[in-house]
Amino acid sequence: MKPALSEKDRTIPSGWWEFNQGDALSQAISVQLQPWWERIFGYYLLKIGDLSAEIDTSGCKVSQHINVGRFGANLMLQADADALPFSCNSIDAVLLSHNLEFTADPHHVVREAYRVLRSDGYLLLTGINPFSVVGILRYWPALQQRYPWQGRFFSTSRVKDWLHLVGFEVLSEKRFFCSTMLGKEYRDNAVQQWLERYLNYFASSYIIVARKRELPLTPIKPKWQLNTGFSQQVKGVSARERSNNI
Repeated sequence: MKPALSEKDRTIPSGWWEFNQGDALSQAISVQLQPWWERIFGYYLLKIGDLSAEIDTSGCKVSQHINVGRFGANLMLQADADALPFSCNSIDAVLLSHNLEFTADPHHVVREAYRVLRSDGYLLLTGINPFSVVGILRYWPALQQRYPWQGRFFSTSRVKDWLHLVGFEVLSEKRFFCSTMLGKEYRDNAVQQWLERYLNYFASSYIIVARKRELPLTPIKPKWQLNTGFSQQVKGVSARERSNNI
């Protein structure tokens, strides 16, 4: 597997306003997350990254929503995605929206999310689909200094390999938001709806929902069986019968 570690410094976007059609993309992500908020319960939802902090999670039934990032306006804590200031097994759900593309070691970010999650906790992850028009446009030099083309795009199969490697069980994968993201405005018309329905494999974004699984260490009780050196019925003649014969 090709390593994902990168030594190149990448500027992390501080908000969706830095993307063309960023508001429309964030709203589309909120729509995709809505069905999952009805299944997730607990005390703490951790929204990692400046982009995640701006996603609408009002429909989530988790009590406390904690925004962690670097430069965003809605942050509660300032921290890196690969060095979270939380203890192990303390978070019920983690939202990681378009974060892996702009980090030097995305695999470590996934491991850090696994560390802070409770057993059976949820990870909701979104990213750019490299097999889309947006993914192809990253080879255009004029766009390489603009968002989202400044980042690295990872396929869903590669991200799922990382998730399986650290111990996640992937529950769902979906691609959405069919747009080139070149224009300033997103037009939700009949053509866009047709693309979303029939050509969503080539949509610009994807969402992966996974769950942390831990195998319980249940001790297996050994089945002890005492084998005596003699059976209940002693074979042969008894001592009294032997003396009588003598």
